[in-house]
Amino acid sequence: MVIASVVFELGIEQAFSLKDKRRVISGLKARLKNKFNIAVSEIGSHDIWNRAEIAAVTVSAERQHAESQLSAVMDFMEAYAEVEVISINEEIF
Repeated sequence: MVIASVVFELGIEQAFSLKDKRRVISGLKARLKNKFNIAVSEIGSHDIWNRAEIAAVTVSAERQHAESQLSAVMDFMEAYAEVEVISINEEIF
């Protein structure tokens, strides 16, 4: 069994309040869950309205499948227009 996780530090230029941030992050989390069938959570920067930390985790029987799924998630995040990816931290256990 392989557990793969990726943590994104995000900038949210369109957010001018915590309410704006919540709208953007909620939509992003829903899209990631629906498109990739992964677990997604906001794990940091809760009180900063223009920053967010999002973690995505997947479990797979094969390392190659987990790596390809994380790669697809990273590509999706880089192309997602509402956020700017500041940093990416990927781990596979």
